[in-house]
Amino acid sequence: MFVRQLTTASMLSVALMSLPGSAHAQGGPLAYCKEDAARLCPGVRPGGGKLIGCLKQHENQVSVGCAKELKAVKTKMGK
Repeated sequence: MFVRQLTTASMLSVALMSLPGSAHAQGGPLAYCKEDAARLCPGVRPGGGKLIGCLKQHENQVSVGCAKELKAVKTKMGK
C-alpha cells in the first residue's frame, strides 16, 4: 500500500513540474529572456553580466516577462 502511495505522489510531482507555470522555476534566472537574448543579443555569451548588460541596452525592445525579470534582478542587486 505504501509503495502505491509513493508511486502516486511521485507521478503527481512530475505532472505538476511539467505544467507551463513551472517553466520559469525550471529555467533558472532570466528564463523569460531566452528568446529576447537570441533576437537582440546574438553571439553574446552569458557570464560576467554581459548578457544582462546587452538586454538592459535593449530594454525598450524586450518582452514583458523579460522586462519583469530584469527589474527583479536589478532590485535584487540593489541597483
